Amino acid sequence: MDLGISGKVALVTGGSAGIGLAAAKSLAREGCDVCVTARNPERLADAVVELQEFGKVVHAVLADVEDPTAARRVVEETRDVLGPVDILVANAGGPPRGRFDEATLADWDVAVQRNLLGTVRLIHAVLPEMRSRGWGRIVTITSRSAREALDGLALSNATRSAVAGVVRTLAREVAGDGVLVNNVMPGPIDTERLRELAEDEDVLAERGKGVPVGRIGRAEEVGDVVAFLASERASYVNGISMLVDGGESRVIA
Repeated sequence: MDLGISGKVALVTGGSAGIGLAAAKSLAREGCDVCVTARNPERLADAVVELQEFGKVVHAVLADVEDPTAARRVVEETRDVLGPVDILVANAGGPPRGRFDEATLADWDVAVQRNLLGTVRLIHAVLPEMRSRGWGRIVTITSRSAREALDGLALSNATRSAVAGVVRTLAREVAGDGVLVNNVMPGPIDTERLRELAEDEDVLAERGKGVPVGRIGRAEEVGDVVAFLASERASYVNGISMLVDGGESRVIA
């Protein structure tokens, strides 16, 4: 199926590994020119090498979305090198795990800056040009914790659900301008983040047994959902928060 986005410019934050890199690959495979950002220069360089295999123009920007100046700088550099951003994939690493009473106010500040305000700043930076051109796709990547509060993830539960609220609100405001906004909520996906939370392979294996499909998900399975939501084929999909969790969530709606 042709997703109709060949030649579009995609910006993927947190794009050097895991779900972010998988999303960038899926978009490059569909013919997008891609800019990826990340905090680690070595991983970012490796990601560029992998993405160049798809034969599209690839650019990388070393940046941390926690920095209030990063969003505008990244979007401007993407425009200068590739052109205006058509597709934004806002992806940031999850906050540290822990109960509410274990998180300091400093922890809260970092989580809000990175996981909520970082996304808001990126949207602010790309939205005017998307609206003026009459076409745009914004896809945020959060977590199942945006839909269902998970034990021991106080920071994630709060900031991820806040992003979902931004998506639902914004989607109604800008759809008439041709800009569609959606959120993806991965469940257990085989990434470094999940392995850090699981702590060892046995715990990871048991985690997979608890998923109805019987396994942990793959990053590329989330990346392909992101590419679909960013496409012309998803032209009537707007304002949703889509679980990609193998059916693990029990929440209805």
